Amino acid sequence: MSAYKDGDPTTLNRLYGRSQGKPLRGHQQQLVERLLPQISVPMDGPDDESEVTAQSLFHQDCPMHFEIGFGSGEHMAARADMLPDHGFIGAEPYLNGVAAALGHIEDGRLSNVRLHHGDALQVLARIPDGSLSFVYLLHPDPWPKARHAKRRMMNDGPVQMFADKLKPGGEFRFGTDHAVYLRHALMVMRGHSDNFEWLVDGPDDWQNRPGGWTETRYEKKAREVFKHEVWYFRYRRR
Repeated sequence: MSAYKDGDPTTLNRLYGRSQGKPLRGHQQQLVERLLPQISVPMDGPDDESEVTAQSLFHQDCPMHFEIGFGSGEHMAARADMLPDHGFIGAEPYLNGVAAALGHIEDGRLSNVRLHHGDALQVLARIPDGSLSFVYLLHPDPWPKARHAKRRMMNDGPVQMFADKLKPGGEFRFGTDHAVYLRHALMVMRGHSDNFEWLVDGPDDWQNRPGGWTETRYEKKAREVFKHEVWYFRYRRR
């Protein structure tokens, strides 16, 4: 997962964490070689400065969703299947996750998904302000040690970019099972109350998964294997 250098939203830092795990299986490797180039967010030279728009990706003006660190792609694929007239962009630096997502896309015959194997913020920076209907950040790497706090995606620079890229009334969805990250995220979001309204009436709203929010394998593992509580948050762009 990427971070901003010193919290500066104009300066992208390097990616942290693993980029690949176990060797890909035969069909997964084929998907990476064949399908990924067909649905990748286009790159534009070394600086990748060209705008990323609904027209450029999906050849129509449609609502756009952006998922940061989509893991294995279950949530993204389910949302894309649920909303076939919307466009979905997903970014993930972990190659095995990209390969798994490609399998979901192939199985569902999803034509409304575009992927970026790499830093989400590099693509997000190329999206015109006020263009996105949804931004998703589900179970990001918590970087629990205090000295690694700047590596967390939930920091002032990235959150300000989420606000910039969302249209008024657009929604930012965040989920975690990590208590340290939860406290940090809530502190950061309180500092952005001018940009975001927390959509909450009571504890049920953050203790229960909202409708249309598909469980990921990471959430399932957190709940069933590690017996963690999971928290869900929805924020509306003011």
